[in-house]
Amino acid sequence: MEVQRAPKRLPYVPTEAEIRAFYQAVWTARRAGDVVLIKTLLYTGGRVAELVVIRLVDVDLDACRIRITHGKGGKDRMVPFPPAFKEALALHLHHQRTIGATFLFESSWKKHYSDRGVRKLLARYAVAAGITAPISPHRLRHFLFTWLKTQGIDDALIQPDSGHEHRQSLEVYSRLALADAQATYDQVIDRFPV
Repeated sequence: MEVQRAPKRLPYVPTEAEIRAFYQAVWTARRAGDVVLIKTLLYTGGRVAELVVIRLVDVDLDACRIRITHGKGGKDRMVPFPPAFKEALALHLHHQRTIGATFLFESSWKKHYSDRGVRKLLARYAVAAGITAPISPHRLRHFLFTWLKTQGIDDALIQPDSGHEHRQSLEVYSRLALADAQATYDQVIDRFPV
């Protein structure tokens, strides 16, 4: 006897418009540390538990990479960030060093940020942006990897940065990218020559 399983639902991924509105809310607040935190999440696709324990020594500005230590499964990896982010990150690093911080994101009590604190921060900016769906660190991660797939980036290039052990784990991002394919098809099919 075969058991019928309900098909797995695809996770919610914020739209580009939602990400732009979200980032605009962050930018408008003019809190430099928050801007760096949000950009670090967006650019690296790191998990929140990985983000909060990034130490200052884990950031390599010359190579535009951040070392993620003790990621999921206890593994370490290097994740890239764009060169355009280097200056803002360097200023943040300098500030953190001047106050004697150990972590990239550290509270005034000299402790790294908590997972919960980062989630609350994201929730405040989502409300400020008028976004009804919750914006979690993991949804930002989904956005990055789905966006990379829609840009034609191969799984072999995404896998090391994502921290997924197997390429099959990236299948969800391909499926999410394909969900937008119909809309793109509908937009361009009228220009088809036949």
